[in-house]
Amino acid sequence: MNTFLITGFSGFVSKHFLDYLESHHPGAVVYGLDIQKPDFNYADFQQIECHFRLINLLDAEAVNQILVECRPDYILHLASYSSVAFSWEQPVTAFVNNLNIFLNLVDQIRLLKLKCKVLSVGSSEEYGKVDPKLLPLREDGRVNPISPYAVARVSQEQLSAVYSAGYGLDIVMTRSFNHIGPGQLDKFVIPSFVKKILEATSSGEKHIDVGNVTLVRDFVDVRDVVSAYYQLLMHGRKGEIYNICSGNGITLKDMLLLIMKQIGCELEIRTIDSLVRPNDNEVIIGSYDKIHQELNWKPSFTIEDSLRDIIQFWKTKLATS
Repeated sequence: MNTFLITGFSGFVSKHFLDYLESHHPGAVVYGLDIQKPDFNYADFQQIECHFRLINLLDAEAVNQILVECRPDYILHLASYSSVAFSWEQPVTAFVNNLNIFLNLVDQIRLLKLKCKVLSVGSSEEYGKVDPKLLPLREDGRVNPISPYAVARVSQEQLSAVYSAGYGLDIVMTRSFNHIGPGQLDKFVIPSFVKKILEATSSGEKHIDVGNVTLVRDFVDVRDVVSAYYQLLMHGRKGEIYNICSGNGITLKDMLLLIMKQIGCELEIRTIDSLVRPNDNEVIIGSYDKIHQELNWKPSFTIEDSLRDIIQFWKTKLATS
């Protein structure tokens, strides 16, 4: 029987990771930490045992107590302010929170001399703006963060390397690309598109207002992401970085058109300056060769699969709200 500790337990990715454990790791004991209660019933799982603690990870003493209590074998660190847009609006809050919650966690592991494996989740935003000739992005490529969020992620990755090499902690790192799937909040781009289009069609609107839709992104389904996280916790190499991506790029405009096609509507796409983020990366496409070669992981969900399930999720949510 293994014990998993999940920070950011109440979020979108955590729920899918729990679903994965339910199917692939029966008997697992899970301790979830978050600053807000989950909106799902974690007691409903039949094959895994879940516990939840309302904890601010900036409180080092509280982190120490939960680590002493559960003594995890594996830690999945998901907790963060994960919106790039929020980091532009509140740069100090976003940076200090994202870096210090991770530092508190790994330093308490160090002080307690725990023998556990930590997955430090990073972001493709760490790569920043790159020469198109360097695509697809690989783990040995240069990082060039260009948002407060990305700077914090690079700092977390560097701390991971320091605590792994200097203190001997077993930390594996990811650079996770844009993940999508059912249950994601509409502060992220694809669910915001889906929600806006569904609301426009139901109200008779003929247009949708968006930001810069010429951007190219590499979208990977959250259900593929959590399978990669599980494989990395089980078999990832200490101190190594792994891209989690689809290997394919698509413009946001083409995503909009795919969503409209699945919903069965045509709307005018209007770009609104206030919705355009400053200094955004024009193209982000990754390579998953490393994790495929080492762990035989590759994505299995298509964009169409993901959009179908996202649309159904938001149809249900809007109908019941």
